[in-house]
Amino acid sequence: MELDIALILLLMLTGLAAGLVDAIAGGGGMITLPVLLATGMSPVEALATNKLQGSFGTFAASVYFVRKKLVDLTQMKLMIGCTFAGAVAGTLLVQQMDASVLASIMPLLLVLIALYFMFSKRMGDEDRERKISYPLFAFIFTAAIGFYDGIFGPGTGTFFALAFVTLLGFSMARATAHTKLLNFTSNFAALIFFAIGGDIIWLAGFIMAAGQLVGGLIGARMVVSKGVRLIRPLVVIVTLVMSGKLLYDQYQQGNQLAEQVLGWLF
Repeated sequence: MELDIALILLLMLTGLAAGLVDAIAGGGGMITLPVLLATGMSPVEALATNKLQGSFGTFAASVYFVRKKLVDLTQMKLMIGCTFAGAVAGTLLVQQMDASVLASIMPLLLVLIALYFMFSKRMGDEDRERKISYPLFAFIFTAAIGFYDGIFGPGTGTFFALAFVTLLGFSMARATAHTKLLNFTSNFAALIFFAIGGDIIWLAGFIMAAGQLVGGLIGARMVVSKGVRLIRPLVVIVTLVMSGKLLYDQYQQGNQLAEQVLGWLF
């Protein structure tokens, strides 16, 4: 693809905006994927390049959270390993499975999660009592969410955050910090296989990644300084927008299928 000054600026600004939103509430792919597709990339190239640039934003946010001691890496080793293994398994199996079932139930799940984030009194700035052990959480929940990210993806960060808050009793800021690290892990796992397949448009991805690094750091700083006052409304908004987009995509696919059937019949 040919890159002029206008396209370079567009990619960098898109990466910055997505990194900012993703560090706080997740869902940055809703911003980046349409732009990547608009450059003329195929869907596979856009998804692969999106994993590349998105990894930089989640990495920048993760490093900031670790430095601020919101994340203890020694405590996260098992969760990182389980998330990576789950994402690899999901990426390997996605070609063997039909993701249409997930696409049909995800909007409802995301709406329910948004309502939980909106009204739950557990969503605060203070840690609460843990319900399960860290190893059990890692082997069951981080592996399962990583597997889901490898197969489908939308809402992965929301699922991680919800699990940290409800099961480990984390505050919103601490849950967001841990979510970014595991999001980076699952992104990196998928990135490896996209790179092996030769699907990444590297130059475009690195240009967008420059914006992601800046956006991820700004978003991470805002999480630390604003806490639940910022995270809760943004998570609700982003989750509802993701749900609406998935419903719209299904509606479009249904219309196309109906037109094909009518064209075949008449």
